[in-house]
Amino acid sequence: MRKLDVAILGATGAVGQRFIQLLEDHPWFRVNEVAGSHRSAGKQYVDAAHWILNGNPPARVAGLRVKGLDDDFDSPLVFSALPKEAALSREMELAAAGHVVCTNASANRMLEDVPLLLPEVNADHIGLVDIQRRQRGWTSGALIANSNCTVMPVVMALKPLLTYGLSRLHLVSEQAVSGAGYPGVSSMDMIDNIIPFVPGDEQKMESESRKMLGYFNGEGIDKLDVVVSATCTRVPVLDGHLVNISVGLDEGPALSSILDDWTTWQAADPVLSLPSAPDHPLQYLDQIDRPQPRRDREAGGGMMTSIGRLRECPILGYKFAALSHNTVRGAAGCSIINAELMAVLGYIEGFRVREAAEAT
Repeated sequence: MRKLDVAILGATGAVGQRFIQLLEDHPWFRVNEVAGSHRSAGKQYVDAAHWILNGNPPARVAGLRVKGLDDDFDSPLVFSALPKEAALSREMELAAAGHVVCTNASANRMLEDVPLLLPEVNADHIGLVDIQRRQRGWTSGALIANSNCTVMPVVMALKPLLTYGLSRLHLVSEQAVSGAGYPGVSSMDMIDNIIPFVPGDEQKMESESRKMLGYFNGEGIDKLDVVVSATCTRVPVLDGHLVNISVGLDEGPALSSILDDWTTWQAADPVLSLPSAPDHPLQYLDQIDRPQPRRDREAGGGMMTSIGRLRECPILGYKFAALSHNTVRGAAGCSIINAELMAVLGYIEGFRVREAAEAT
């Protein structure tokens, strides 16, 4: 098949580089345009980007000329790794111009007509795109967001437990330094230290989790009725966000029932067949000291959530730990699988489902 051209905004940054890495051999998408700040615009990508991932930029992308953020784009699909301020208006402008924009930025996540999408969890929320287009007068454009990277393992682990009724949720994160971007946190602050504050993330965990686990009623999202309290910390780990979760469940299931729910849970079609979807969204690790970022963040190519240490909690009922790769599943990888879902459901013009299925 002829691959669909995509553009990457914020392509020289840490998440932009992860987009380029993950898309290098993608069966459906091809990086055709890269954009950066005014400092990078006009340069070849290889000269504009300080590559921080393993290896080198893919040869074909290395030779692309970096566009400015205000330039016109030819690609029907746009991935955004922009900082919040730059994303706020530019993503909307591109969607209004007919582009499908899949963003990792936080600027527009909580707008009522923007899906906060994690396909294994809430693929039906994509129905907001129809409402978005109708209300905004867009024909082919759309804006789809993925959540804060620390919310990702929480929501993935809780989805199979919704049938028991969630009442209260207490979250304590241990977040990798890569979540702060590059160069990120000063080494003088991070070495031999834990910082018990990550700007903005506690509020995001408390609000975004309720939207993602909510119910699409045909016109909007009824947020999950659950009380959430979050504490976010930064720890000296390169990649992988670990969240310690305590949860109150109305029905009080046995621990064995929860384990069975996690190990048997699967995404519904068509999510399971998407190129970036892991064979199993969740894995439970029986070892008493797992999951661990260094050992478990790459599970499923970085797209799985690893869970461990399920036990009774004397306050809320149950507690466990959940881990995911923050720049793969929690950032670029989620935007890519969101775009794949948009594509197979016919939301991206020029994408042919049958050819895609054959290519995959």
